[in-house]
Amino acid sequence: MTGVRSSTVDGVVTRSARRTPERTAVRYAERSWTYRALDTAVSTAAAVLLAEHGLHPGDRVASYAHNSDAYLIAYLACARAGLVHVPVNQNLTGEDLTYILQQSGSALVLTDPDLADRIPAGFAVRPLRDAPHSLLGELATPRPFTADREPAAGDLVQLLYTSGTTALPKGAMMTHGALVHEYVSSITALDLRPTDRPVHSLPLYHSAQMHVFLLPYLAVGAENTILDAPEAGRIFDLVEAGQADSLFAPPTVWIGLANHPEFATRDLGGLRKAYYGASIMPVPVLERLRERLPALAFYNCFGQSEIGPLATVLGPDEHEGRMDSCGRPVLFVEARVVDDHGKEVPDGTAGEVVYRSPQLCEGYWD
Repeated sequence: MTGVRSSTVDGVVTRSARRTPERTAVRYAERSWTYRALDTAVSTAAAVLLAEHGLHPGDRVASYAHNSDAYLIAYLACARAGLVHVPVNQNLTGEDLTYILQQSGSALVLTDPDLADRIPAGFAVRPLRDAPHSLLGELATPRPFTADREPAAGDLVQLLYTSGTTALPKGAMMTHGALVHEYVSSITALDLRPTDRPVHSLPLYHSAQMHVFLLPYLAVGAENTILDAPEAGRIFDLVEAGQADSLFAPPTVWIGLANHPEFATRDLGGLRKAYYGASIMPVPVLERLRERLPALAFYNCFGQSEIGPLATVLGPDEHEGRMDSCGRPVLFVEARVVDDHGKEVPDGTAGEVVYRSPQLCEGYWD
């Protein structure tokens, strides 16, 4: 039996659905999904993708869309169906967009109606939501799903395209097993709890929001809120309403929150965990946030697409005197700093960071 010893991305949600079926899993706009309903929706979407588009396990399916509950369900449905999900930055257009769709060999593009006209001719397209025959619309009538072959831990589940700052973007080949290991690392290093109420406002096409926070939080059974963007007023509303107590954002967003006219007057004491990444937090901003919210715990997250992406974390009790540090390796990551010959360098010496981990990608697509 293929799946007996496998741990898969979609299995994360199935286990939570069995533990706490009636607990709220995800809120987005006016919609809310219990863990049972989310798991059922994933199976229905998986059945739709295979039956209506002639897809087969191993085929690539691109998601070129904004944040939504439908985006999450589509990713999990691809995982359940044995398809390879290809998240695409919805800001890409023209040749940049065409390159990723062609290089990945995407057989289908899932998109939002306002983005559909950007997709080059020749690609099969299906709307995720807000359109006739959208994938979200199909979820109103649950369908049974039985896989001909259950995905295994070693199967590809996603191509995470690198930024392409030094060359053309490369698709890091992520397996189910690599990402599940990364979810466990995130849970332990970032102190993710079932009682947390996280807000997910950064783009879900990016591995940090999806794989360091949303999926690990679904694994522990937390109540999650997905936003279109990190809009300060909406985040403040959720905190005041008791629906948000943790938030991940780059320092630029935290700066915007700290400088917002309502930051000093809103009741934000319920915000307990502040996660950031992409760069160090400016000390004056950190001091301002701490002065206003003394109980807020800060975590600095560092990594890269090829490792899922979390590699190291600077915890709340490690910030003093180490604001320029990226922290310690997480549970399933070993890290060294080496010279040009691969020899470990002494403490305090500059070098190249190298990793060894079950979270690592299998290589680059094609």
